[in-house]
Amino acid sequence: MGTCAFDDVFPIHYDLTLLTNLGQHKFYGAVEIDLKVNADTSKIVLNVAELTLSDVSVTIVGREEAFVPVSQSIDSIDQRATFIYPCTFTSGSLLKLFIAFEGKLTRSLIGYYEGTWEEAGQEKTYTVTQFEPTAARRAFPCWDEPFYKATFAMSMISASDTVNLFNTPAISEEPYEKADDVLGLLTHATSGEWKITHFEISPLMSTYLVAYATGQFEYLESSFTSPISGKKRPIRVYARPGSIHQARYTLEVTARVIPVYEQLFDIEYPLPKLDTLIIQDMDAYAMENWGLITGRASHYLLDPNASNLQQKQAIVNIQFHEVAHMWFGNITTMEWWTYLYLNEGMGEIFPEWKLDSAFIALHINDAMLLDNKLSSHPVEVDCPDANNINQIFDALSYSKAASVLRMLANHVGVDAFLSGVSKYLKAHLYGNSVTNDLWKGVEGATGFDVSGFMDAYISKVVSPGFPVIRVTESEGVLHIAQARFLQKEITDDSNTIWHVPLNILTIDSDGKPCIDKVVMKERSSSYSVNTDQPFKLNAGSFGYYRVMYSPERFRRIAIEAAKLNSIFDAGDRLGLVQDAFALAAAQMMSLSNALELLTIFKDVRDYYVWSSISTALFNLSTVWWEHTEIIDLLNDLRRFLFKPIVSQIGYEYSADEDPDVSLLRTCAISNASHAKDEEVVHELRRRFEQYQETRDQNLIPEELQGPIYTSAVRFGGEEEYLAIQRIVDDPRTPTEQLAAIGAMCSVDDPKLVVSTIEYMTTKARDQDVPHFVLELMKNPKIKREYVEHFKKNYDGVSNRSGIIEYYYAAAAYNILLQRLFSPLTTKKDFEETKAFFEDGKDTSKYALTVLQSLDAIKENMVYIENSTDDLISWLQNWKRSQ
Repeated sequence: MGTCAFDDVFPIHYDLTLLTNLGQHKFYGAVEIDLKVNADTSKIVLNVAELTLSDVSVTIVGREEAFVPVSQSIDSIDQRATFIYPCTFTSGSLLKLFIAFEGKLTRSLIGYYEGTWEEAGQEKTYTVTQFEPTAARRAFPCWDEPFYKATFAMSMISASDTVNLFNTPAISEEPYEKADDVLGLLTHATSGEWKITHFEISPLMSTYLVAYATGQFEYLESSFTSPISGKKRPIRVYARPGSIHQARYTLEVTARVIPVYEQLFDIEYPLPKLDTLIIQDMDAYAMENWGLITGRASHYLLDPNASNLQQKQAIVNIQFHEVAHMWFGNITTMEWWTYLYLNEGMGEIFPEWKLDSAFIALHINDAMLLDNKLSSHPVEVDCPDANNINQIFDALSYSKAASVLRMLANHVGVDAFLSGVSKYLKAHLYGNSVTNDLWKGVEGATGFDVSGFMDAYISKVVSPGFPVIRVTESEGVLHIAQARFLQKEITDDSNTIWHVPLNILTIDSDGKPCIDKVVMKERSSSYSVNTDQPFKLNAGSFGYYRVMYSPERFRRIAIEAAKLNSIFDAGDRLGLVQDAFALAAAQMMSLSNALELLTIFKDVRDYYVWSSISTALFNLSTVWWEHTEIIDLLNDLRRFLFKPIVSQIGYEYSADEDPDVSLLRTCAISNASHAKDEEVVHELRRRFEQYQETRDQNLIPEELQGPIYTSAVRFGGEEEYLAIQRIVDDPRTPTEQLAAIGAMCSVDDPKLVVSTIEYMTTKARDQDVPHFVLELMKNPKIKREYVEHFKKNYDGVSNRSGIIEYYYAAAAYNILLQRLFSPLTTKKDFEETKAFFEDGKDTSKYALTVLQSLDAIKENMVYIENSTDDLISWLQNWKRSQ
């Protein structure tokens, strides 16, 4: 939080006027800020970055005299401007600070920036904001920290043929001429007609939630009726004219979710409207600006004629998350970025209440893969330097936070948990909060010691990580011990003891399943269980921990779980697969025992189980990617597992089929084609060839665009590659473009490899670069070549399109580095990567990512060293048995 002179005054209200000149690629503005003086001072300090300031003055409310600073300075490192005045402002007095400013509209994807789209062969430019976490200061002078909440009034001046959007509804709009221009902003305008749009004053909010945009947008409109007050409010989705028809599903989802959250939290949505603006150029997938959500087209648009279930799920998940922020983060805001998870973890948990299998597949594994490293960090993480906040927008702040909150909700009961959440929100309406505030709310509703239960999973004063529960058996007794989950060779002296909800699932005397929700609070303990009957810890996989049984017990649980009427559900099957392969990677059990589970589950037809099996096999292929014999055997196993599913359910999708069947079909075809199954590859290539001849879109369902395009390129030639490149250049939908990018990156031909890298470097949109890198690093023919290309062109890659500051400031660079270096596997890779980043580079803004990437390389090295012989032996024996 701010210190010293930064805290001497506190902003109460901002009155912003902004002129956007798209032709000049500049913006000009003026802001009058109402301030309350907290301590006697002659100094005003606030945040500014990349702005030119002028006409700075301050008046004391009730007096006419305006004071100008006797000196002013801007610290470009701390991004603060300091104004020193010739008088002392006394504590308790009220001030009005006036500042005129101007800035450049760049393609940086942060602050107030510009983007483009093509319409009828013409390039159209629009502008939009992305302020989280600390980029409002790039758009207007402000106190740019979440604690400094204020109200905002906005007047936007723009070309008359544009649409202006802000957090609140417009209250008037009229032509703007020189006679109206008391601020002199039109002196910066080019010729043409201009207009001014005035907006309603916002509620109290943090600067990172302020949002505005200008462009030739179109919209779809609906409404929702509050179940609390009966008020009807409008909902709109804006997009470019050529894609607005693909935004209908987002509109429908938004209208459905707001009333649900109102009922869950017993708090009415407080703004007069909710807009969603879907744009092409965005670093994040979406941003929860209050009243004006912004989202990337690839995650928000859906062909209305397609039945793409995966994209529908993606839209539901992301919009549920963003709308949840209207309460978590917007009404009640974390005091400082240390408590980021209070926004993001709560936002992640609620979309999945009714989709436990989806939650386990999407969140728990991702969180634990990062949390099982010594370079992990607590969920509640100290972040004193605002410039480095982007490093903590990771799977721990999102997925781990959501996972442990889900664990808490399951333990105390979902209804009681939600009652506690409502108490928490109501106690901090329009205010700020810390961890203990949430615990107090849930404790008040449940009487449960939430702090004692949760601290080891969340607190910044406790070591990071999570427990592994070791289970051994004697007659009628389970002996259970906990320790931090780390690779076998790594030691940890933290001595953390977690409160672990064991959720022991057994069969009672009547033959019915029952769950003992006992909480283990000791290093080790024993529990009486009939070990002759099926049992399992962590029933439903609600707990944030791994469970290690003996190999025989793992096998017996898997056999029971694979039965049609098993007492174990899909969450149990998912957790079993994830635990087994995580334990194998950490050398706590043999990889061969983990692989045995896959053959036991071969007749199960549950999509999320197969999704986890797919992930497990993909992860093995990414570790042993340079071992040709192992890759060939893994492909044999993939074909054995997934081809029968393709044969059973075929290639055709139906709008009325079971969603699980639809998702399973896509998973099975993708895996079979990746494993080079001849029949599947032939069918996919046939469809692509016929599509090229007939343009019959029914040949390529949206769900199969990825495997069809990839098969066309992998097993085709330059002609197919160029056809896919044309799709990247001019896709029907954003999801089709992503599928085509993946295909471009799957090439084997060295000449086409160079073409793909050159395309990414010179033609791809900035936010698509991390996706290119992800796909390139899946291709064993390209991995090392691209890593070397990156290192040799480090300055050029970082400074791509002149946006070095964007890459260093945004989370995108952390993602890019992680995707680039984590798949490496040798001691030489480790030493060269370490030396590369130690060679005079300023890694302060991504130091944590470097440590995590180095840890990942070491994990791969140890995995290969300890498990290669076991893996080859099992695969060879399995193949001989077929």
